[in-house]
Amino acid sequence: MATGFLDDNESLMRMIGHTNGDVQIFTTAPQTGKNFYSVHFPVESVISALTADGCTGESALLTTVPAGTTLFIGKITAITLTSGIGIGYTR
Repeated sequence: MATGFLDDNESLMRMIGHTNGDVQIFTTAPQTGKNFYSVHFPVESVISALTADGCTGESALLTTVPAGTTLFIGKITAITLTSGIGIGYTR
C-alpha cells in the first residue's frame, strides 16, 4: 500500500546530501523561483528573506543561523542571505 511517504533510506540519503535533483550553492544573490526541499548552511549565515510553500511563520527564521544548520520547511521558493553560504537541494 503506497502512502506517499519517503522510505527511511531515501530520507536518510537526502539528509546527508545525496539527491536525484540539483544542488545549488549560493551566497548573497537573491534566490527566486526555486524548489528547494532543504537548505544547508555550512558557515554562520544571515537570512534576510525567505518564502516557503506549505509553511507558516517562516519570518521567524529571518535571523542569523549557526554553521551546520539545515532547514527542512516545505518547499523553499525564495531565499536571500545578507552573509554566509547556502546549499539548496532540489528533488
